[in-house]
Amino acid sequence: MVPTDITGDRVHPRIVRRHRRAERERARALSPLRFLLRLLAVPGLALGVAASLYMRTSPYEPQLALMHLAARMGCDSAYRVGLAPADRGAPGYHARNDPDGDGVACDAPPVVAASRREGARRDAEPRNSVQRAAQTRFVGGAKFVRPERSD
Repeated sequence: MVPTDITGDRVHPRIVRRHRRAERERARALSPLRFLLRLLAVPGLALGVAASLYMRTSPYEPQLALMHLAARMGCDSAYRVGLAPADRGAPGYHARNDPDGDGVACDAPPVVAASRREGARRDAEPRNSVQRAAQTRFVGGAKFVRPERSD
């Protein structure tokens, strides 16, 4: 079959190849997969820019700044990156990781999985004064200090 135009005249093969190439390019440019990949790249780019800005504006060296940021995720992360326990003002200290308010974040090592399997429960009664103080400062994830009663 010979390609023809509207008038019925024969179309030059070079023009046919150009149109086919243009159709392929258009289909590739408008493909849903390409849109999806670009859409998924936006959060990654935002995370990269945020981490870069944090490292440049942090008072710590870049590697230490990233470790300090990782320690913010919790005491498990702080122990993994080697910044726990951390004193107030030191890299790795975040108030959210200092439940008892003594100025040392993550002062108790994280509970290992074996002790949880043996029956340790998160909602168990506090065993010492530090755990009791921590329980009074955190209620439902919100940190606050109960006012003293003047009875």
